[in-house]
Amino acid sequence: MPPEATLTETSLADRLRRLIASGGPIPVSVYMAEANAAYYGYRDPLGRDFITAPEISQMFGELVGLWIADLWSRAGAPSIRYVELGPGRGTLAADALRAMRAASLAPEVHFVETSRTLRAAQAQRVPTATWHDRFADIPGDEPLIVVANEFFDALPIRQFVRGRSAWHERLVRIEGDSFVPAAGPAVPAGAIPASLGDAIEGSILEIAPTSAAVAGDVADAIAVRGGAALVFDYGHVRTGFGDTLQAMAANRYADPWAAPGEQDLTAHVDFQALGEAAGASGVRLFGPTTQGAWLGELGIDVRTEALSRAAPDRAPEIASARDRLVSPRQMGSLFKAMAFVAEGWPHPAGF
Repeated sequence: MPPEATLTETSLADRLRRLIASGGPIPVSVYMAEANAAYYGYRDPLGRDFITAPEISQMFGELVGLWIADLWSRAGAPSIRYVELGPGRGTLAADALRAMRAASLAPEVHFVETSRTLRAAQAQRVPTATWHDRFADIPGDEPLIVVANEFFDALPIRQFVRGRSAWHERLVRIEGDSFVPAAGPAVPAGAIPASLGDAIEGSILEIAPTSAAVAGDVADAIAVRGGAALVFDYGHVRTGFGDTLQAMAANRYADPWAAPGEQDLTAHVDFQALGEAAGASGVRLFGPTTQGAWLGELGIDVRTEALSRAAPDRAPEIASARDRLVSPRQMGSLFKAMAFVAEGWPHPAGF
């Protein structure tokens, strides 16, 4: 680990301790936001701490590209902009754009990314991209095709725990030198959806206001400009209870309350809440369906066979990658796909 990384990580932990010591416990959302900002700000975690679908196989990005080309063609082949939120190393975009070019589609590329380290990696794979710190900064009025793969799971969540007679926001305090979660003061009844208010004592509810805001912004733009958004992430179809905050380090689960800034913090995406936030803008919602089912509908088995015929020596590796993406025992069921589509645009493939 480079010396500057150690300095950054140590400084974050110390800064959070000072913040808590001076102002009291902080919300889980603040802890998660600060930890991930530091974690992604100076490193490329892909492969080192976790791996995403585009890094497993080129087939994932290629099928996303074909999905876009098919939707674009049936919409009348308008001028569009390809937008990716949190594009990792740019692998998904590079594979998708290659598939799009084969279908005579070559859109402008816009990446929403704040990490300088990841921007450098993305520039190697997609040198024609334009980078933005915020989705709202994307200019023009052309239709947008927005892709978000494992983006929403890293956005900060608020956690609430049910006490004996009220809900309490979960806060992070210091115990010795360690960060630990604890129930804070009771929150107003209106802070919790009425349908979930009578949960049993000890229940934990997660709400993702940042995710809802981003989904709403994307849907607003699509409703006005036309186009669609395609979201992949792991999570649950319906809003429910449970503590899903987790950390990944060295491709293993880790303690989310240890070493802030040194490991990736994520939480399961609530697709019901995400859809409700987007649907308020008037876009049409499709899904969620499982990633395995979506890839199957898009033809991953046909693509697997074609790649295996072209490179027989790699056939076992290609089949293994296919299984990792679609098998219910691996990414196929936990990961979901959802689309937001503008009124007047075609029904998207795979849903």
